This record gives sequence, C-alpha cells and structure tokens, in this order.
Amino acid sequence: MLPGIDGFYYLATVYTAHPEGLDQAHKDACAAAGQLMAAGVPIYCPIAHSHCVAMWGDLDPIDHELWMNADRPMMEAAGGLIVVKMPNWEISQGIAEERRHFTAAEKPIVFMDWEASTRTVRAESPEPLCGEKP
Repeated sequence: MLPGIDGFYYLATVYTAHPEGLDQAHKDACAAAGQLMAAGVPIYCPIAHSHCVAMWGDLDPIDHELWMNADRPMMEAAGGLIVVKMPNWEISQGIAEERRHFTAAEKPIVFMDWEASTRTVRAESPEPLCGEKP
C-alpha cells in the first residue's frame, strides 16, 4: 500500500545503467508506469515521458545535467517517489540523485519490485516505441 500523498508520484527507473540499453530501459519504464496507472496510481515517469523527446528532439539522452534540470520541477511538484528495483537500480546515478532530492524534501520514498518476466514489452519487439525517424 502506498502512503497517501497530494498529487502524483514521481517514478524512478533505470536508464543509462540498464543492462539491455536505452530503448529497453524506455520500454521497461513504460511497462512499470502502465502497471501503476492501471492500479490507479497517478505518476510522472521521466524515462517514459522523455526518451522519445530525446530521440526526436535530437537531444543527448544521456546528458545527466540536461535531464535533471528538466526533471527537477517535476520532483518538486511530486508528492512522493517510487523507485523501481530493476537490475542496476542501486548503481543508477539518476535514481541516487532523485532519492537524495526526495529525502531532503522529506517526501515518502517507496520501492516497487520488478521482475523481467512481468514486462509487457520485450526487447525483441519489432518496432521501437518512438517509431523510426525519417
């Protein structure tokens, strides 16, 4: 059960540290976000919401400073943090910074178990979620 918060949860998932690469990191973030949304949990997930922006907007998807600056207002607005315990979550620079932010703000942090077998979109999917650039 999640602690009650005002507004939405910020959903932290692995990106650059994902063992299967950035596209699979995006797919897994979308799958986790979908599971929570289907359960009625209001979330904002920076990876699910920004990966395609990086691809189509010709932005560096691994420019940590750029993305943390973009995500900071969402962290400030969020009522709490959900960290998905995907492989390598413990070594993720972004998740570490997100946890520091929410700890300093004294907002609740909860952890979501993750098993690759629960993914709804597999790495072998023929189409990337962002589509092909022309």
